[in-house]
This record gives sequence, structure tokens and C-alpha cells, in this order.
Amino acid sequence: MPEESTPSATADQLQNLHLDEGTGERVSKTELKKRQKQRAQEEKKREKAAAAPAKPAAPKQSSAEEAEKELTPNQYFEIRSRHINRLRETKNPNPYPHKFHVTTDLRDFLRDYESLKTGEQLKDVEVRVGGRIYTKRSSGSKLVFYDIRAKGVKVQVMCQAQEATGDVAFEAQHEHLRRGDIIGVVGYPGRTNPKTRSEGELSIFARQIILLTPCLHQLPGEYYGFKDQEQRYRQRYLDLIMNDTTRNIFTTRANMITYIRNYFDSRDFIEVETPMMNAIAGGATAKPFITHHNDLNMDLFMRVAPELYLKMLVVGGLERVYELGRQFRNEGIDLTHNPEFTTCEFYMAYADVYDIMDMTEELVSGLVTHITGGHQTTFHAQTGEEYQVNWAKPWKRIEMIPALEAAVGEKFPAGPELHSDETNAFLKRVLRKMNVECTPPQTNARMLDKLVGEFIEATCVDPTFITGHPQMMSPLAKYDRQHAGLCERFEAFVCKKEIVNAYTELNDPFDQRLRFEEQARQKAQGDDEAQLVDENFCQSLEYGLPPTGGWGMGIDRLVMFLTDRYSIKEVLAFPFMKDEQKEKKTAAEIVGVEPQPEEGIRK
Repeated sequence: MPEESTPSATADQLQNLHLDEGTGERVSKTELKKRQKQRAQEEKKREKAAAAPAKPAAPKQSSAEEAEKELTPNQYFEIRSRHINRLRETKNPNPYPHKFHVTTDLRDFLRDYESLKTGEQLKDVEVRVGGRIYTKRSSGSKLVFYDIRAKGVKVQVMCQAQEATGDVAFEAQHEHLRRGDIIGVVGYPGRTNPKTRSEGELSIFARQIILLTPCLHQLPGEYYGFKDQEQRYRQRYLDLIMNDTTRNIFTTRANMITYIRNYFDSRDFIEVETPMMNAIAGGATAKPFITHHNDLNMDLFMRVAPELYLKMLVVGGLERVYELGRQFRNEGIDLTHNPEFTTCEFYMAYADVYDIMDMTEELVSGLVTHITGGHQTTFHAQTGEEYQVNWAKPWKRIEMIPALEAAVGEKFPAGPELHSDETNAFLKRVLRKMNVECTPPQTNARMLDKLVGEFIEATCVDPTFITGHPQMMSPLAKYDRQHAGLCERFEAFVCKKEIVNAYTELNDPFDQRLRFEEQARQKAQGDDEAQLVDENFCQSLEYGLPPTGGWGMGIDRLVMFLTDRYSIKEVLAFPFMKDEQKEKKTAAEIVGVEPQPEEGIRK
């Protein structure tokens, strides 16, 4: 059995141990020295580290897309153009493929699969869609999200590496794609199952992404968007890419034109087309554009209205005709006028101005209901005024001369005298009295029109008919059956602006020639907008124009009111703009692509 330790031996051992003040333990002298040396070394390291300058933090790795956000638009354009040109040369991949087969409309996709539950996927249903990338988000190298848009709607595309198919690797499918690119997506429908939200987002789970057309330019940022008004008009394509409201305006415009066509087609009207270039600018009091025919060596006028041709067709037996088309007037440009604009005109045999008035109420009120769902609309003027417009029929009717007499406190000359020199002096005196300015030439028609604009049109917010125009203001309208010197004509105004002009057509060839001669007299006085004598039209009347009602409406202005836009440029796809004096390099110039010679083109 082992020997038992004695009390004296244990005391000797304790006496040889030393206290480690760092831990409170008692250790041998050798162990204590070892610990003290180690602590001294650690202390030196700490002092050295404290004295050394701080090391910069390792830069966070950012994606190529994030880095490109710091580039200016010109830098981005040059870099992107060179990158895409390399793809053009290598065809790996071809950045401009010929075809991608689309089987699914994005609008149908959103409607058909809206009922999918969170986490539900239909892997056996293939969808093939095309669209433009609006956002691209990466979560690591194996997961990429896109928001794409087409047909005015947006859908999320979820791309996972494990779902990728085809000959191209997952990373290679996505590394060339940027905001603005048009892509083809092959995948299946499903709803995501996020950890942070209770409801997932309806998405296309992509198996393959194909670049169809790259966007070489940097799209405006999602936050600030594309708001510069002038640039929106100059770059309407970019405006449509970035702003859904612009797309909605042109969709509404198209729907309005379709409704108008259906209205006339369903009432046995025939749509026709008449010449855009004429030897005489007739059909309206307006200043025309002049062009030149080289082969015939003759000047021609761009049409200001199709009226005379349409009435000649009625003479020929086409008793109900209409035309939707462009007119050209060489006049001022402002918020409601553009040099070229769209009108609809119709002519209806055996109708008069009162029939046309009823048709106008029916057509326009029905159109407003079809587009907006009701009769009440809101319109904001440039000044900030808000107009609540009630389009329901019947519309208010105002007689011109009595309304002017009430406004200016003067008795106007009788109708047969309204064209006289005495009336000219009277109107000049009224203008001075009412402090209204009319620029030269101060013809009777121009001065009357100025007074109507100041004192009658300015009161017309809800749709209003102004009737009882003097004959000398309306060279193509038939005389009034009850009031000598006046004619059977009306103008319809909304929000203080004209939208419709109509009358019982003058079909008396004797009277028509006298009216044209009066217009020629006004032209001699300096009125550039007065009409000339159209001999061909006068001759057609000699064959007989049946009693006819005629009507014209400005499409652009009506679109403005129904889309709440005070500028006509907002409702024209490509409004007239002054030349922009800027020289910009093209993508071909940046990468040095030379034009190929084309057979048949002479230098």
C-alpha cells in the first residue's frame, strides 16, 4: 500500500508555490515566469496596435449596375455602346435576334393567374412573354429579380440559378442585361413565398432570359422619373417608356376616334379621303402653308379644311360623308393651337343646322359617357382654375348679337348692315369703349369675332351653342330663314374654347359666288385668312347640292378636355417643336461603324 503524505511534506510544497495575481492561482515559480512573459508580449502587441494607424475598411463589393449609376449619361452611353458592339461582333449572345415567339399577353397573365395562392406554382404551364426591363435587383449570384413592362402593365420576373435551362449558363443570361433592355422570358406562373410578408407577388419564374434588344441609353432614375416638359415632347418614345399617364392619353385618344367612327358608320355615313394639297386654300378662313410641285412647277396649298371636297361628293350623290384627318394652318402656336391638327367633318344631305345641333349633343354626350363613365368631368386651366363640366344634353344656347348688345350696352346695326363701312366705324368705337384690342386688319368680321371672344366665349364653361352669326363671318353658311343678314350657323364652346363649328350649307351658286367675292374684298384689305374664289366648287353647286347640314369638330381639343390637359402638345404624339441645336454622337460614331454602300444611291 502507498505511503501516506505527512503534514510537513504538504507545507513544504505550498511554500514553493507562488501567487499568480492575474488569475489568483498558486503556481510554481517556473509557470509563473512563463505566464508573466506571455502577458508582457501581449501587452506590447496591444500597444503597437493602438499606435498603428487604423486600416481602411475593405470596400464593399458592388454590382456592375450599381457602379454604372455613378456614370454620367454620356459616359454610360459610350461604355454601353462599345459593350453591345462587341456582342454584335461575337454574337455571344446576338444582341439583336430576329425573332422571339411570344405566347402570353402580360395583361392576360395578370388576369388569369391572379387567384394563385402564396407559394403556389404551376410548373407545367409555360409562358413566353416579351417586355422592357424597368428594374433589376440581385440577391447574390444565384437569384435575380426583374420588373418588366408591356401593354401598359408590370410583372415581376424571378430568376433562380437552379431553374435555369438552355445552352447559356445562368450568369451569362443576366450579366449583359440592364434597365431599358427588351427581353424575352420563358418560364411558368407562380406566386412568391416571402419570409417578411404574408402575401407573395404574382411572378413569372424564369427558366430562360433572352436579350432581344439592348437599350444603349441610361434610363431616367425611378425616383425622379422623366418630367422635363420640353424633352418629353421631343423624346415622346422615352416619355411613353417612363410615364404611364402619357400612354393613357393616347389610348384614350384612340378610343375616342374609334367611338366617333362607329357613330357615323352606324348611321350610314361613308368615310372618305380628300386631297391634302390644293390649288386654292378653301373651306375655312385660315392662313395656309405653301408647298411646290416640281414636275408641274406650281405652288400648292396644304389644306386648311376638307369642306369643299366633301360637299362636292354630296353633289355627286354620296349623301352622308365624313372624314377624319389632318389640317394645316400657318398660324400661331400656343397652348391650344398646333400648325397641324386633326378634325372630323361630316356632311349630311336633307339635314339643317338644327338637326346637326341635336346630333352634336348626342354624339359628344355619348362619347363622354363612353370614355369617362358619366357626364361630369374636371378640367384644370393653365391658370389653375378648375372647371366642373356637365356634358349632359340639352346644352345651353346663346344668340350672338343680343348677347353682345347686353355685354357692351350698345344697339348693333341691323343684320343686313353688318358688313357696311358704317358698321366698321361702329365696331371700332365699341372696341375703344370696352378697351378691347383687335390687331389689324380691322375688318368687320375680325372685330366681331374679337368681341365674341371677350364677352361670350369667356362665359362658356359647360357645353354651349353660340348661334346667329352674321353672314359676312360665314361665307359657306346658308342665310337665316328668319333674320336677314344672319346665317344658320352655330359654334359649340367648352371651357371657353371652341370644339365644333356647323351650319346649314349654302347651296345657292349665285349667293356663293357673291360670298366668295366679299371674302376676296377682305383679303384685299389685308386679311390673310380670307378665302379666294374656288371656281371648281362654284361649278359643282351649279349641278345642285341638296339641302345639307355640315359639321366640323377639333379632335385634339376634345381629347384635351377629356384627359384634363391644358396644352395641346400633351395630346399630340409628336407636336411641332423648334429645332434643337445640339450635336450628339451616335452609337455608330462612338464604336466606329462605317455605313455600308447601298445599291442605287448616288453620291
